[in-house]
Amino acid sequence: MRDMVRGATSRGRIGRRALGLAAAATLIAPSAALRAQAPAELRLGAVFPLSGPLALLGDESFRGVELAVEERNAAGGVFGRPLRLVRADAPDEAAAAAETRRLAAGAERVAAFIGSFASSIALPGSQIAEAAGIPWFEIGALGDAVVERGYRWVFRASPHATDVAVASIAAVAEVLAPALGLPPDRLRLAVAHEESPGGQSVGAAQEAQARVLGLTLVERAAYASRAADLNALVQRLRGQEAEVLLHTGAPGDELLLFRAMRDAGWRPRMVIGTAGGYGLGETARSLGNALLGAMSVQLAAFAVNEAHAPGATAFAEAYLRRYGAEPRSGHSLAACTGARLFLEALHRAGGAEKEKLRSAVLALDVAPGTTAAGWGAQFDERGQNLRARPIVCQWQAGPNGLRHVAVHPAPAAVAGAVTRLGV
Repeated sequence: MRDMVRGATSRGRIGRRALGLAAAATLIAPSAALRAQAPAELRLGAVFPLSGPLALLGDESFRGVELAVEERNAAGGVFGRPLRLVRADAPDEAAAAAETRRLAAGAERVAAFIGSFASSIALPGSQIAEAAGIPWFEIGALGDAVVERGYRWVFRASPHATDVAVASIAAVAEVLAPALGLPPDRLRLAVAHEESPGGQSVGAAQEAQARVLGLTLVERAAYASRAADLNALVQRLRGQEAEVLLHTGAPGDELLLFRAMRDAGWRPRMVIGTAGGYGLGETARSLGNALLGAMSVQLAAFAVNEAHAPGATAFAEAYLRRYGAEPRSGHSLAACTGARLFLEALHRAGGAEKEKLRSAVLALDVAPGTTAAGWGAQFDERGQNLRARPIVCQWQAGPNGLRHVAVHPAPAAVAGAVTRLGV
């Protein structure tokens, strides 16, 4: 009897254990099924200079992309798939090539790349991406060669060198000269740029545009990248009696330029900066009133007419909530705008399949003045956005120090231009 009872008890335990396992399996199975049905994440390689001399603006650009991705994920992702940014630090050309190659193969293989702020990073990175058949989305590099190599999978949402050059020359012909009451050709212009792909592209385009308009160009001077000082450059410009200086340099070069001008006791009527750190609040804090009146061509601006750039203020507020500080420059706003355009193309293409994605990018049709950077979207066969136009800003006196405000074109402007550099 005891054996029968033990047998029955044992069988009961086995039965209950089996029932428990079955029940557990029933509870677990739906969860596993749901996981199996969950859409796989879409990985994007974010290639930016996050260390080294370009780090500040590289990180500022990355933050703009990060905000765009977080915004898109909150809205359901791309075609129902969540996005994940895979960061890659590319402080120089060699690192850009190595990091792009790493993310283009192996376990980390990404569906697309997005970068990069600097032409020196974009050129090697996009070359490797193109060879691997992975789309590269550029949101900041200016160099002409980024989209002029006949590549099929490289796209640039942001302005390029010619756009920036046209805006800087317009600042002379349409803003500064009229404010001074002078014909534009009466002002003696000089172009100075570092010997980088972006600097060379902008400098060449500025020279060509100045000649098209019949302006008086007295000098085009190039200087070595990562120069220790710009004293020789300033002496050269002073010798040419330049009145307006168009300067394209790496972040920090504007500090070298103004210090060299101070040491030489020379100041032109106006400096119009492009790229580099001319739009950074840190530059204004470093140079103080010496920067007062300086103009700069920016990819995007915050002190701008909202009718021209709807959402610029909202972006600044979102940035403050996310990072606990105000944006350091308009690079984050430009990067976010470019990333939004590309993520929309990814969504319309249903993913990163190359041909579908290219078709989706080329089909984008966004009117100018309808994005937070003031851009629109219309891409040509090279992959260049033809509706991305930069904004001319100026450092003017404000209630709490220098304020960087849009002065051109008229639909973007929130202030008239002042004609004096410094105090």
